[in-house]
Amino acid sequence: MFVDELTPIVKELAGQPVAFLGGLFSGLFRLNLSEDPVKTWLDQQAGESDSGASSSPSQNGKNSGPQTISIE
Repeated sequence: MFVDELTPIVKELAGQPVAFLGGLFSGLFRLNLSEDPVKTWLDQQAGESDSGASSSPSQNGKNSGPQTISIE
């Protein structure tokens, strides 16, 4: 019974251990990922891992990032 509840957690830990432990760490220490020391570190890490993909202005005129929509 208790093992069935832990199965999804163990699968995530085995599938992506670094991401899982990073999320667990940030949750335990209540780190806000959008505040400054963590955000700049995450941006630097993303920049190093995406060495081949750089943001270029030739994206067919589309802005990167979320778009706002209004639903009536």
